[in-house]
Amino acid sequence: MMQAQAPFPRLSFAGGLARESQRVLPAEVAVALSYNGSTHAVMMATPADLTDFARGFTLAEGIAARDEIERIDVVETPLGVDLQIWLAEGAAARQMQRRRSMAGPVGCGLCGLESLEEAVREAPQVHSALVMSPAQVMAAVAALPQHQPLHDATRAAHCAALWTPAGIMLSREDVGRHNALDKLVGAMRHPADGAALILTSRVSIDLVQKACTAGFAVLIAVSAPTATAVRMAEAAGLTLIGNARPDGFDCYTHPYRLTDCKEVAHVA
Repeated sequence: MMQAQAPFPRLSFAGGLARESQRVLPAEVAVALSYNGSTHAVMMATPADLTDFARGFTLAEGIAARDEIERIDVVETPLGVDLQIWLAEGAAARQMQRRRSMAGPVGCGLCGLESLEEAVREAPQVHSALVMSPAQVMAAVAALPQHQPLHDATRAAHCAALWTPAGIMLSREDVGRHNALDKLVGAMRHPADGAALILTSRVSIDLVQKACTAGFAVLIAVSAPTATAVRMAEAAGLTLIGNARPDGFDCYTHPYRLTDCKEVAHVA
């Protein structure tokens, strides 16, 4: 049975010191929603209450009424979870018609396994000589609000920013955290080598995938990462920093890119 959370080691930086400790992070897995054997969508989700998720998605999306849901099978695979939802004949016909009208690819049309594989694909390896001091990390986060005019006006937008030793050089905002990062990458005119990425959101594996694909070797986020994002960042060589504030932050992977650190005793 997949676990909904797991503890991870971290280095917490505050007051000029680095302290070893642990933090419990939420799990994140690829979840395919398949109707009568045909994949409709793949989501990244916490592997808990998945039958409720399948039923709620079906109802909230208007795919079927409650009494048209005949059975829900939760099938764990090495790639994630396939929620196999079986609908009554009339609802199944409506769902297939709706699926045909959806723009873009919606999966393999068989069992969700190919869609799951795409969702959890490995992030490319990153290689960079970039190093940052804890002071630079905190200064970068402190400077971020100056680059968020849409957020200032609406309090409803995420930001993705590119930092170099000269400061924040480029930023983009959007109501969606993924969209903000896509916009930033689209606006970049040079490779990300030598630059760090700053995000105003939690870090899920798709953001790690996007960051590594763009060539960033350091990702700084104001919120926490998921457990799966930490594992992916570790495997890809990405330095992942979360819970970043002007007075401290946590480093989950590859702390060798952080300089001028003084470690203290491990704290359970």
